[in-house]
Amino acid sequence: MAKKHALSITREENYSKWYLEVIKMAELAENSPVRGCMTIKPWGLGIWENIKKEFDKQFKTKGVQNAYFPLLIPLEYLQKEAEHVEGFATETAVVTHSKLEKDENGKLVPASPLEEPYVVRPTSEMIIGEAFSRWVNSYRDLPLCINQWANVMRWENRTRSFLRTSEFLWQEGHTVHATAKEAENYTMQMLKVYTDVNRDILAIPSIDGPKSESEKFPGAVDTYTFETMTQELKALQAGTSHFLGQKFSRSLGITFQSEEGKEEFAWTTSWGVSTRQIGGLIATHSDDDGLVLPPRVAPSHIVIIPMLKNKEKAEAVMTYCQELKAELEEMAYYGNAIDVVLDDSDSNSRSWDWVRKGIPIRLEIGAKELEQNTVFMARRDKDAKDKQTIDKAEFVSTVKSILDDMHNNIYAKAKQLLEDNVKRIDTKEEFYKFFEKDEEGARAPGFALTHWNGDAELEAKIKEDLGVTIRCLPFSEAGKEGLCAFTGEPSKQRALFARAY
Repeated sequence: MAKKHALSITREENYSKWYLEVIKMAELAENSPVRGCMTIKPWGLGIWENIKKEFDKQFKTKGVQNAYFPLLIPLEYLQKEAEHVEGFATETAVVTHSKLEKDENGKLVPASPLEEPYVVRPTSEMIIGEAFSRWVNSYRDLPLCINQWANVMRWENRTRSFLRTSEFLWQEGHTVHATAKEAENYTMQMLKVYTDVNRDILAIPSIDGPKSESEKFPGAVDTYTFETMTQELKALQAGTSHFLGQKFSRSLGITFQSEEGKEEFAWTTSWGVSTRQIGGLIATHSDDDGLVLPPRVAPSHIVIIPMLKNKEKAEAVMTYCQELKAELEEMAYYGNAIDVVLDDSDSNSRSWDWVRKGIPIRLEIGAKELEQNTVFMARRDKDAKDKQTIDKAEFVSTVKSILDDMHNNIYAKAKQLLEDNVKRIDTKEEFYKFFEKDEEGARAPGFALTHWNGDAELEAKIKEDLGVTIRCLPFSEAGKEGLCAFTGEPSKQRALFARAY
């Protein structure tokens, strides 16, 4: 008999529909009336708030301060850096009018054209750089390290909740330095912050390295990325850190007076992650019963479900549950108070509702547990039907180690998936066979580490033929020279190829 799951569709049956059902049943988000945009619900925003909290804490250890900059950017600003404007031109939403008025039929229509259009920020290098040109005067003002938590708009043609939406939440950090070395070092420091938080909080392993020339951020000298693997065996660019050199400083006039009294152009960086992190969580960890959340990012850690069938002992069971909730909430886990939900609703699907939402620990407590001074526990990193009875005092004393064990198990599973699905390929024939499209052109066989001669035209040809891109040039492969699998020419290192979102 086939196993019954909490979702109506499995990953194997239809991964894309499964992904959307996880979002719906976990009450993370829903489509909005605006094309390509989503409404993030409290449980989904709670996950983002925990991600945000951890990143913000790590940023501050690097001397970063938070600020806020305008949503609208004068079009002329975007045009000051040629590569930058070209990279975002096709995704940019433009504001051309300042108000609405009624026409002869009583319908609201745009009125009062603006003398100059504004763009809704797709990213903020130009508007922030303009401020930096006023804030920086002397070497004493450096380094200047600023971050903003905001929303951005990129008018995407094909959208998918959390993974690629027209509007999304993110952070974007921008820094100014006196030397190239300082800026380059800071770029790498922030990349490490990203990979550490993804490992330690989101339980997601990654492969990091520089982007190829054609894949780097528009206007950047160097772009560094960390790529993760979903259960669909596709790559997800989880975040990027950019060394911008002096390109934006020269176009925006970010200069400083050096210790020697000379006026010099500054060196800048930018770096960002977004609510795509939630998409990565879903696609990496979840199962056919719904969302699976690593405990350190979960909005709530434990749900207590009172089982009140025995009416004579219902009041005593509720008191037992309330006292346990209060005891647990006095404890801290990973720098935050343990968050406990007491679900005393009369829904018959309470337990499965919380399974679908991915809460790490479920406790079912009835008259039996009251009499034996125990809890009936289920962990979300295990089969939903795998439950065990534990002495209440033992559970309270070990709950933090249980949560840590869950994080480690979830991470180990994701790491094994990554390690099992990265293949070293040394010939063009094997490479093309590996990435050969199925009838729908959607099959992703995993990642390939393959020597490439660095030629952009060859890179574009591979993308055209197979829908495969170079995700990064992994740091782990740096200096390991070989021969290009496609031309036989010298190759400085293997590149990471994959299909991506």
